[in-house]
Amino acid sequence: MVRSNPLIDIVGWIGAAALLMAYAFVSTRRMEGDSASYQLLNLGGSAFLMANSFFYGAYPSSMVNIVWISIAVFIMVRKK
Repeated sequence: MVRSNPLIDIVGWIGAAALLMAYAFVSTRRMEGDSASYQLLNLGGSAFLMANSFFYGAYPSSMVNIVWISIAVFIMVRKK
């Protein structure tokens, strides 16, 4: 059984907040879905959640976040 790690927990909560903020900003039209700021929120949020999920052995969630990161990187590279 993996013991709780407060730093990993904080990283996970920050990641979740970043993804929710990105979704809220696009949904309320405060941000464009292909903007760099939106993609960076997605990238950072997913990276933090992936670290949290991997630490706690939640591998399906880690994989989803790896794909999410890949999409954000692809969009940012394509947009340059």
